[in-house]
Amino acid sequence: MTLSPLRRDGALFRDAEGRQVMLRGVNLGGDAKIPWPDGGTDHPSDFADHRTVSFIGRPFPLDEADEHLSRLKHWGFNLVRLLTTWEAVEHAGPGSFDTEYLDYLATVVGRCGAHGLYVFIDFHQDVWSRMSGGDGAPGWVFEAVGLDFTRFDAAGAAHVMQRRFDYGDPNPQQPAYPRMSWGSNYRLPANGIMWTLFWAGRLFTPDFTIAGVNVQELLQGHYLGAIDQVARRVAAFPHVLGFDTLNEPGTGWLGESLTYRHLAPTAQNRLKPRPGPALSVLDQLAIARGVPTRVPWLRRNPETGNAEPAGEQLLNRDGVSIWRDGSTCPFERAGAYRLDGGRAAPVDEAFFQIRHGRRLDLSDDGYRPLFRQVAETTRRHRPDWLVFAELDPWGAAAGRKYPRDMPAHCVNAGHWYDSGILYLKRFDPEHHYDFITGAAEHGPDQIRRRYIAQLGARHRAGADLPGGAPTLIGEFGIPFDLDDGAAYAAWAAGKRDVWDKHVLALALMYDALDALQLHSAQWNYTASNRNAGIAGDGWNQEDLSIFSRDQQDDPADPDSGGRAVPGFCRPYARRIQGTLLRVAFDWADSVFTLEYEADPAIPGPTEIYLPRIQFPYGFEARLDGAEAEMRRDPDPQLLKVASRRPGRLSVTVRAK
Repeated sequence: MTLSPLRRDGALFRDAEGRQVMLRGVNLGGDAKIPWPDGGTDHPSDFADHRTVSFIGRPFPLDEADEHLSRLKHWGFNLVRLLTTWEAVEHAGPGSFDTEYLDYLATVVGRCGAHGLYVFIDFHQDVWSRMSGGDGAPGWVFEAVGLDFTRFDAAGAAHVMQRRFDYGDPNPQQPAYPRMSWGSNYRLPANGIMWTLFWAGRLFTPDFTIAGVNVQELLQGHYLGAIDQVARRVAAFPHVLGFDTLNEPGTGWLGESLTYRHLAPTAQNRLKPRPGPALSVLDQLAIARGVPTRVPWLRRNPETGNAEPAGEQLLNRDGVSIWRDGSTCPFERAGAYRLDGGRAAPVDEAFFQIRHGRRLDLSDDGYRPLFRQVAETTRRHRPDWLVFAELDPWGAAAGRKYPRDMPAHCVNAGHWYDSGILYLKRFDPEHHYDFITGAAEHGPDQIRRRYIAQLGARHRAGADLPGGAPTLIGEFGIPFDLDDGAAYAAWAAGKRDVWDKHVLALALMYDALDALQLHSAQWNYTASNRNAGIAGDGWNQEDLSIFSRDQQDDPADPDSGGRAVPGFCRPYARRIQGTLLRVAFDWADSVFTLEYEADPAIPGPTEIYLPRIQFPYGFEARLDGAEAEMRRDPDPQLLKVASRRPGRLSVTVRAK
């Protein structure tokens, strides 16, 4: 199948024939963050092999590609957010690119197009790097700036599963590594240092140079160099829509005061605090230097989800410095603080807030230059490529705006999750609450309204982008190991009807996406997923994959292996001969409704995906309004409607 490029028409996507296109996609995949074959966090590692690893085989071996991609097409997806990482491209050292991996990745991209899937490339990261508890940047980057990642965990500078998890203990729930605790790394010193240098090394440490190049230029230059290498390889594929700017970027310390500790919402930080240590920038600098530091500690109240003070803890008790021997802290050299009698003392409280008499702003001073450079780097190879822009997720939740002077032809591609489901791995629709506001919800209707409100706020952020922009929710989804993996235990006992609450949660999310007419890419499809609590998607015990071999009873059935398939495999109009007005799916009664302003001057018909799993005995369709005709496609899951006259047209589809 040859897919024609899409063009942005204000806030819409249109194909070469002028039809409005709705993108319903999936992230491919959760294990693309880690090396093949045994680089997942379910294996112990000291990262000593970080220069020789390979990512060939992520997201799947090539001999499995057609199986997985045909399944995604069968489920109605027409888009893949394809993950790669800076480390995958440039792990061997600065300027040393893994050409065999680049060949492999280009082949995967080509196979996606052959299965009717559009692609945009996501250079993924979480909490900077595998060595600091996540994924993204290669290990040599730490060495370049003078940090020793082998000391991070001992110093309390990073929370790393491979350092904390007891792999000899069969219990996957261990106090030393609480589930979903990896995000705490954003607030720990290793991330603080790296993100600050990445965003603003020129501002804060102008004299910090490596081989004559300022540290910010070194970091961003090599990141953009990795993007450039991939862009070269995929430029010839018309179904590649563009590149993400940077997955869920960390913020570093840009804009923060030196000694502020976030214990409750304040004018300086309106967000609710998160569990774990409440560290100031000065605390983090001290810990990095090897200074034992006592800090406030917060724990989550299981009844409300709020993080509340629970005493203090001493971090870096053993006084381990994470700076390599012979390296010095660039922020001390630049005058932010000093060590005085073995303690860190502030020198300039506003060091990270004000420069040259001007108050700094993360969006304008951090994100803006990088976003423009991503556009320039990729568009050297394809001028029509889109930039899928995203901010840090917590900042977006707090109302952080996109920078001024964004590149042309952007997509508003932020992420959204129901944080209560994600972090607690629980979902009781009759007694649910929102982590962001703390408000209680009782029943699916209340939950759906909240989803629409929160996703609507994400949608409105696109108004800040030039020319108006489509909104594509680049990540959303649910963990499938809810209630301590209760569905897996029931599955192992021979039951198959185990996904009711998962289906409901996903259905409510897709209801909200339909109500707002948003494009989306669900997180995620992981080909190597396992039900095992230590493994899941292979990364930090996350388990959000809509597919698992452990659920695959019948390899000949494309639905086999799917988890909660009716929750995400729903009818939608993927191409519209005109402009969409309203779409909805009543999943309780299996009724799909579509309204659009038909335009017969557009030659291609409307294409409606009607999945077999929702209409197992077929369907009946009715047209109302402008004159049109229906015809079944050879694909039994596809209905086409060709308008003969302009005007409002309604399509109603009911299950037989």
